[in-house]
Formats: sequence, C-alpha cells, structure tokens
Amino acid sequence: MNLFKLTWKNLLARPLSTLLSLILIMLGVGLITFVLQMKQDFESQMDKNIKGIDMVVGAKGSPLQLILSAVFHIDAPTGNIKLAEAEKLRKNRFVKSAIPLSYGDSYNGYRIVGTDTTYDRLYNAGLKTGDLRKANFEANLGSEVAENLKLRIGDKFSGAHGLVEGGEAHDDTQYIVVGIFETTNTVLDQLILTNLQSVWEVHNHKKVDSHEETSEDHPDHKLPDLEITALLIKFRSPMGVVQLPRWVNTQTNMQAAVPSYELKRLINLMGVGIDTINSVAVVIMIVAGISVFISLFNSLKERQPELALMRSYGASRNQLAVTILLEGLFITLSGYLLGLLLSKAGLAVIVRFFPQGLTLQSPPLSFTMPEFYLLVIMLSIGLLASLIPVLQAIRLNISRTLSKF
Repeated sequence: MNLFKLTWKNLLARPLSTLLSLILIMLGVGLITFVLQMKQDFESQMDKNIKGIDMVVGAKGSPLQLILSAVFHIDAPTGNIKLAEAEKLRKNRFVKSAIPLSYGDSYNGYRIVGTDTTYDRLYNAGLKTGDLRKANFEANLGSEVAENLKLRIGDKFSGAHGLVEGGEAHDDTQYIVVGIFETTNTVLDQLILTNLQSVWEVHNHKKVDSHEETSEDHPDHKLPDLEITALLIKFRSPMGVVQLPRWVNTQTNMQAAVPSYELKRLINLMGVGIDTINSVAVVIMIVAGISVFISLFNSLKERQPELALMRSYGASRNQLAVTILLEGLFITLSGYLLGLLLSKAGLAVIVRFFPQGLTLQSPPLSFTMPEFYLLVIMLSIGLLASLIPVLQAIRLNISRTLSKF
C-alpha cells in the first residue's frame, strides 16, 4: 500500500478545506519570517553603519533626524553648522577623530557628499576600479550608484539641489567619476563622494584650500565663513560619551546625538509594531492548526467506511494512523514552505523597489535559525492537530462501522 499516494488523494478529495488550511499557515509563517528577517537585517545594517561613530554633531533639531540624515542618509539634515565651531570641537581632548560631512545636493536621487578620505576608511571601502578623489569635482561612486546609473570612469554629471530627483540642476559645474568603490553593504554603496571644497564651490562659497582650513595650525578666528552639515566623532575614551554630548548641547549652538542611544530608542518604538504583527501571525497559525484539526476530524468521520474496508483488507492500525498523520504534516509543511517563499519574495520586492532603504545582510535563499525553530513549531502544530483523529482511527471498530453503512 502506497501511503503517500493515498495521502495525496485524500487531500485532493477535500480541496476547499485543504486550501483554507494552507492559506492560513502560509500567511502566519509568511508574516513571522518576513518581520524576523526585516528586523534582523535592519539591526545588522544599523550596527554596520554606526561602527566607529560615537557621536554625531549637527544643527539644532531632532536628534534622531540628525542620526538618520548624517549616518544613514535617509532623512533631510537639520541644517548647517559653522566650520570654525566644528574645528574647535575637533580639538577637544575627548575627540579621537572627527569626519566632516557637507551635503544637500544629489544626482538622480543619490546624495552627493563632501568629505575627506577618512570617511571611506570608516567603512573599509576599497576601490573596485579607478583612483581616490584628489582634485576638486572628482567623485568616487558607491557600487549601487555606479551599477544603477550606469556610470563609468571618466563620465561626467551635474548635481542638483536637494536630496531627491527634480531639484534645480547646477549645470555650470560638473563632477567627473575617477573611482568606483567595491560593495561594502553599507550606506556608502548608495553615495557619491567628493571633497568638501567642491560642495562649497557649487554653492558659491569663497574658494579655499580645504586641507589648510582644517589644519590644527590654522587659527580658528581666521577660518573662512564656511559651513558643514555634520561631524562624525569617535571618542578617545568612554569618558567622552559621558561629558561631551551634554557640553555640546548646552554650551554651543550645535546639537550632539549618540547613534547607539537614538537607534535603540527607534528600535524600541518599532518593537511595538513588530510585536503586534507577530501576535497577529501567531493567532493566524493557531487558527490554522485548528483548521487542520477540523479538516482531519471531519474527513475521518466521512471516511470511516473506507478506513474500515482498508482494515478488513489487511491494512494495520498503524498504517491508518500514519495516513492521517501524513495528511496533517503535509498540510503544515506545505504551508510553511509557501509562507517562507512568500516572505522571501516580499523581501526581494522591497530591496528591488526601495534599494536605498534596505540592504539585505543575509542571502535571500538563506535558512536562518529562527526559521528552523518556526519549522519545528509548525510540524508540532501538525502533529497535535492530527493526534485526536489518529487516536480515533486506531480505535476504529471494523464490524460496528461496516454495519452502519
């Protein structure tokens, strides 16, 4: 007796109830795996991008907005700060390094960021081809920028005012691509980097030597009236995070925000929504388990004469039990695989249409430990849903059942 073939035919014999159970399990598993993967990739992406950044300094405003704009480049900046003020902060005894950023323009939706080469080293960025920017209006492209905009070494382009497409173009100045970075799986992949001087010249500031103006030997009071958008700071010791943010916020016209603190607050806020979605998914899976149980229970009642005949022709109690058990496991396993496929497809769609919002840290077809635990849970639900029908099949009285029909 081919039990697998028999199981398949039994499931096809009640297509509506089988389909309903599959859909419920698929939705529950799909929601949970989707949310888990998004949360895992989101936190991993956050950790990679804030590595080496202990504090961000910018204009007064929302601390979270400052972090999102200066570190992740997914929000508008809070404003600009004076370069002279930033230079004073750079010389503070608690500051180990400070990376200036100046931005506000973009090209086809990708941000143009003026900075120095220490920003590249922050993300361990190596060049895939070309050279590092040296002269004014030379640009290095992130891997996604080069790939999506089909830009190559030697190509020229003009930036536009604003951080989204459609801004006023700066047609009188053109950048030239001199290098393309390798993929880093960080925000750098989605940026166009140039030097600070280029950004200042585009916005009609006085032309100065950007190296000279940030030199420690250059008197602060003689610095040109230049601005930057943000400063990324790394502390020399843990004492920096205790004293410096408060000092900046209370004693200067600038704002200091600590990425680890602000992102933890953001994740906590998101956690409420994530927990709600997971709760809904759990309820759906419980309903799916009940649906599988009802489907098997009703099927058993309808098939009692068939099962009695199978027993009379030599089928053992164990074979009947295995047949029903296989039905429950087949429905839950199929629903699980469909739900997993649904979540992976959803992630692929998000990455495809919102490439600047998310970079998957794990391969789309990877199988994570939480997904394995969920598989064990789903198989357990299938076993529990099949338990009572299996016991009834084992206790089936052949003569009494056949006498009723």
